[in-house]
Amino acid sequence: MTRRRTFAIAFFAAGGLALASPAAWSARGADEAADFPRRPIRIVIGFTPGGQPDITARTIAAKLTESLGQPVVVDNRPGAGGTIGTKIVADANPDGYTLLSVSSSLAISPSVYAKLPYDTRRDLAGVTRTATAAYVLVAPLALNVRTAKDLVALARARPGQLNFGSAGVGSGTHFAGEVLKSTARIDVVHVPYKGIPEALTDTMTGRVQFFMTPPATLGTLVKDGKIRALGVSSKQRIRAYPDLPTIAESGVPGFHWETWAGILAPAKTPRAIVNKLNAEITRALALPDVRQRFIGLGAEPAPTTPAEFDKLIAGELLRVAELARNAGIKPQ
Repeated sequence: MTRRRTFAIAFFAAGGLALASPAAWSARGADEAADFPRRPIRIVIGFTPGGQPDITARTIAAKLTESLGQPVVVDNRPGAGGTIGTKIVADANPDGYTLLSVSSSLAISPSVYAKLPYDTRRDLAGVTRTATAAYVLVAPLALNVRTAKDLVALARARPGQLNFGSAGVGSGTHFAGEVLKSTARIDVVHVPYKGIPEALTDTMTGRVQFFMTPPATLGTLVKDGKIRALGVSSKQRIRAYPDLPTIAESGVPGFHWETWAGILAPAKTPRAIVNKLNAEITRALALPDVRQRFIGLGAEPAPTTPAEFDKLIAGELLRVAELARNAGIKPQ
């Protein structure tokens, strides 16, 4: 056999292997999914304990631990509006053992940060949306306002003197406050915190004058008279607070903002593993005790397919960018 012919045979053999590689990788992914998981799974959360991504992830993690037979642990990595935790998962090995619990802040970050250490659509893959929820507008009792209309009137009487808290620059709570500021045409100052609990505490003490918080974080604070709820951010009232009007009803016509939560994996995670995780999480969200816990916290279970969640995130990135431009929010 000539040297040239030997080279040609080797070349085409290698080409054949290359052409077969997608099927080979698909089979490998299916094999990996059949044995998945073989060790503990970590769900990273870019915020402090107590917020919506944390509470929903912990509820789901407990159920996955039971159904998958491996510990599913929660790892809080707060900071920079959730982007620190997001970067950890974007850089993680795409094997299904490192996941990310996110809120709508994921779609907000590109509109407030000029340079992100990851590309949302390139580096992350949707597993499923887990919930949708409204925010609750809260104020300290000492502020002596009882409705959103009262708060707006006070802010207009004292331009630049009222502060609103958030769970950090680029968080959903930050953006909700900015949209309220823009819609109501008030001059108020943003004060970012490390997380929701810190912002909520300083709202109760009066260090900041209002805060848009997920209902899940309030617990019995409103009922116990430690903070005053002024309205909900959704278009309709929510089951957790049926007597609380919407912010639009309560004096800010046209205002509307809702948040969502979900689970992501690093891009290139085998589709079979993503699908298995999606099926297990969807099953958990349908359990009566999980549904009741979510509803009691002001959220609604809302699972999607991985493809639907990817599409939702792509749409949210565009929608939030437009809202940010309209509100005069510029990336920094």
